[in-house]
This record gives sequence, C-alpha cells and structure tokens, in this order.
Amino acid sequence: MTEVLREQNARRTIGDRPLRVVGVSGSLHEPSRTTALVRAILGAVGERLPIETELIEVAALGPGFAGALTREDVAPEVETALRAIESADLLVAASPVYRASFTGLFKHLFDFVGQYDLVGTPVLLAATGGGERHALIIEHQLRPLFGFFQALTLPIGVYASNGDFTDYRLSSPEVARRVVQAVDRSQPLIEQAALVRRSEYVATW
Repeated sequence: MTEVLREQNARRTIGDRPLRVVGVSGSLHEPSRTTALVRAILGAVGERLPIETELIEVAALGPGFAGALTREDVAPEVETALRAIESADLLVAASPVYRASFTGLFKHLFDFVGQYDLVGTPVLLAATGGGERHALIIEHQLRPLFGFFQALTLPIGVYASNGDFTDYRLSSPEVARRVVQAVDRSQPLIEQAALVRRSEYVATW
C-alpha cells in the first residue's frame, strides 16, 4: 500500500513546488523497524525543506509484482509506485538485512525501474539489522545498486540495529543524531540536484 504524506516548510522554497521525496521500505513485514527508520528520515527532511512525500512499502506491494517477469506484468498500484520512484527529487531507500544483502522483493522492485530514470537523483541510503555487524550493507550492497542507475548516492547512510527501536519506533538518540547528520550533510546536494533536474526539464520544452 502506498501512503501519501504531505509536509510544507514555509521558510524555504526550491523552484515553484515542494520537493517530491519518495521513501522505499524493503521490509517484508508490518509493523517494520525499517519503515520506522524511513519515516524518521522523511520527517527530518521535512523539517528542513518544503516536501511532498510518498512512502512505498514492499510488504504491501509485493503480491502485485512478486511473480512478474516484465513491467507490463505488474499490478496498477505497482506501476504507480514505480512512476513515483522515477520522478522523485529525492529517494530514501532502505532495506532490512537478509542473508547479507537487501531483501529479494526490494531488489525485484528496482528491477522494474527504468535504467536511466534515476540518473542524478539523490538517494539517501538506510538499512536495519540484528546487530552492528550488518552495517556495511549500505556500502557493499545498496551503494553499488544505485551506482548502476547512475544515481547520486548521498555521502552518509543511516544504519540501525533492532535494539535502536522500542515498539517499532526509533528510540536511539545516537541513530536520531545520525539521521540529522545525514540530512544536514545532504541538503546542499539535494537542493542543487533539484535545481539542475528542473533546469534540464525546462530546456526540453
């Protein structure tokens, strides 16, 4: 199920509309710590920039594309989610660690994303796992995946262990600070990328 959230920050504007920020949670369960982490990151972005956000949860969409071999085979709600991903000004992409990598459905969803539709799109990477030993998933699995798309993977990723949550809510002050740091360091890149992409769009009119 795709959940649409809208937040606006009157202090700043970029161009003539809010930034389209799309969060993708690769968790196979609900409730989900991964989804909670994505929500926390979206909230931090919304405190700094005018945004319009959409949260895509693989757990809900899975039945609509799990058995699909081509994009033409996916359910209408999955096609809508794919178009949201491809048109985002910022992606927040997160997955729980599953056998040393992201979940299969997370990868399968991105198998249907247009190869060149994320070129230059900022992507803030995040992951969750049972312990700190899994934190390198961000560098060894997620960053190469979005490098294939020629996306702009942002410098700081966010990893959280199971113990960083209470009742599926992010409760660790350390991880909360990491979220703030990741968003603050990324903000200039996000703003610049949005302006460049809009300039390119206007140039094709």
